[in-house]
Amino acid sequence: MNPAPLLRIRDLKKHFLLKRTKVFSPRERVFAVDGVSFEVARGETLGLVGESGCGKSTLGRTVLHLLEPTAGEILFEGKDVTALKGAELKKLRAEMQIIFQDPYSSLNPRLTIEHIVGDALKTHGLASGSEIPDRVAAILDKVGIHREKMRCFPHEFSGGQRQRIGIARALILRPKIIICDEPVSALDVSIQAQVINLLGDLKAEFNLSYILIAHDLSVVNHVSDRIAVMYLGKVIELASNKKLLAKPLHPYTQALLSAVPILDPDQKKKRIVLKGDVPSPVNPPRGCRFHPRCFKALEICSQREPLWAEVEPSHFVMCHLFDACRGIGN
Repeated sequence: MNPAPLLRIRDLKKHFLLKRTKVFSPRERVFAVDGVSFEVARGETLGLVGESGCGKSTLGRTVLHLLEPTAGEILFEGKDVTALKGAELKKLRAEMQIIFQDPYSSLNPRLTIEHIVGDALKTHGLASGSEIPDRVAAILDKVGIHREKMRCFPHEFSGGQRQRIGIARALILRPKIIICDEPVSALDVSIQAQVINLLGDLKAEFNLSYILIAHDLSVVNHVSDRIAVMYLGKVIELASNKKLLAKPLHPYTQALLSAVPILDPDQKKKRIVLKGDVPSPVNPPRGCRFHPRCFKALEICSQREPLWAEVEPSHFVMCHLFDACRGIGN
């Protein structure tokens, strides 16, 4: 019997209401996250990839209850996160942390690193007095920042060092899961590998679970156990790292993989160039949301939304090309 997952998301939705353009006109909605379901096991890294604007960051923040979900369930160790309030929600905050995308705007420029990293200990009552700087120094050592610099300010550090500080801030409470919201996209390529390797080392040492959000498949490929592909508010494919890279089923995933550079100059790969832009999340297409740009679109794709189903062992996809695998007639 498989152990219960650490995190279970069921039909999660997050819609944003827009301002009225005319008096008494109905308010439009942004369907940022529109019916997403997945699970994260203990010690697992789930990579979440997709184009900018597909809802990845909104999904991560909604999972942490930084944004109030419109509908759906967020179950952390069997507890419904959306139902928690007050002291219970505060306790949960310590077990679910986030690393933000921008290492410059996510650190308060008026506070020293000691305060930025250590304030969470005081907030949650986990340490006080001289114990706080000792624990801050210890966690900074873990992420590769010398403890002598803990009284410095953020502007005295490089982008890569700032992101390490952000990692230390998330790690100091010893959480069980960390949402990594594009943690390397704002860094130089030479620094990205260092930060990704650091996340992998910390995962093993602290038995962490990650949701690693990125738009670059080559980044999540390095550390993810499974990869979920997101498009216009929905997860359209989910499989293990090896399965997804070896045999992508959804046409959108195939297009994403075709854009990943190959190191071998002698190896040829056909690039799949998608036509048009991502449709507006305010007015998503009827049927399959990818069909206006899909190079394998069928007539039914514009008429009916495909079902989310397991078409191969542990390989899930939302696409009408696999209706025969589900026993659905076209």
